[in-house]
Amino acid sequence: MSTSAPLSPSGRAWPASMRALAHRNYRYYFFGQAVSVLGSWIQQVALSWLIYRLTGSVALLGVTTFAALLPMLVIGPLAGAWIDRRDKRRLLILVQGLLALQATVLSVLTALDAIGPHLIVAMSVTLGVLNAFDAPLRQSQIGVFVGSRQDLPNALALNAMLFNSGRFLGPPLAGLILGLTSEAFCFAMNAVSFAALAFGVSRIRVGEVPRASGTMGQVFQEGLRYVWSEYPVRMLIFVLATVNITASSYAVLLPVFAKDVFGGDARMLGWLWGAAGAGAFVGTVFLATRKGVLELIKVVIAGACLSALGLLAFSHNDMLYVALPSMAAVGFGISICNVGVNMLLQSMAPDHLRGRVVSFFSSTRFGFDAIGGLLAGLLAARVGVQLAMLVEGILLAVFFIWTLRIVGRLRVEVGLRAGDGH
Repeated sequence: MSTSAPLSPSGRAWPASMRALAHRNYRYYFFGQAVSVLGSWIQQVALSWLIYRLTGSVALLGVTTFAALLPMLVIGPLAGAWIDRRDKRRLLILVQGLLALQATVLSVLTALDAIGPHLIVAMSVTLGVLNAFDAPLRQSQIGVFVGSRQDLPNALALNAMLFNSGRFLGPPLAGLILGLTSEAFCFAMNAVSFAALAFGVSRIRVGEVPRASGTMGQVFQEGLRYVWSEYPVRMLIFVLATVNITASSYAVLLPVFAKDVFGGDARMLGWLWGAAGAGAFVGTVFLATRKGVLELIKVVIAGACLSALGLLAFSHNDMLYVALPSMAAVGFGISICNVGVNMLLQSMAPDHLRGRVVSFFSSTRFGFDAIGGLLAGLLAARVGVQLAMLVEGILLAVFFIWTLRIVGRLRVEVGLRAGDGH
């Protein structure tokens, strides 16, 4: 097998860890996505700070996160069947326009001091419904944009790297912007950022992509049968759900830690969130260098373990030199688990089922994040934020011990379906 660096049609060499960027269409998507992701993270941090500043309610933080992510769980699988029957590229551009409109309305309401808990929840539900279509649209199109099944895992890792670099840069930047301007300005920046991805996708040229045939019910049931009947797919979805219902709940609790435990402001929140983002970014860089599919099994399980250890270390301390590395460990663990599962699922999925498989991945990833955020917020309101995070860490640690029983079978089953002999 050749070890030379991949070449784009123009003759430019790309490092093996970034080989998907040799594909022109994927480059347009990649750089447009970079701007869009940064804007989304700035809005997420600003919204969390706005909620806690206005209400001081940790429970409302959980409710709002739940409202934004629940549509992914409820609508996501159906959205996958719906978009598999349509022109995904054009639909992706349309959804970017609707997301920009949502951010604009949120910015205007906030600037006019017309925002309150009920409107925040309503706007979060709207965002969640749009994201239920946006996430599977973006993910399922990556294979089309890169045009190579061999480079698909690398393209997915680079896409996750973008998300996590935004997660690393966005929170500190949001904290800085909030200190200088307002939440409304952050929301306006996000509205503008969606134009970058819409422009990038509009420049992509691909041939006619086959669409799923049959009724919505038939298309949905075909995807559901595949996910449930395939042992490695079913178990990977289970691992994904457990990690996100426990570890990912840290995002709901961070504003409370920043203000009440560490006695800080929006800048402190940015540092804590940025530390998690830095760990997640390093995790995706690590995944981008992986070549064999089978080694991802152990990576995913290790991610659950590292996330549990990070939560336990962070839960009961008020020292930044412990808190920041702990958050980085949580971010790294969640990242390699979520992205590793996505890479495995898409490596195994038949081409005609990829949109639906991605929708089940997205709905589980974000839907169980929503449930976990709601439960963490309600638990923290009763027993305190530190004890709530401790409980999440213990539950995830117990789950990790259980997963050690299934690693061997997963490796065999994934190897058979992905055709990886490593």
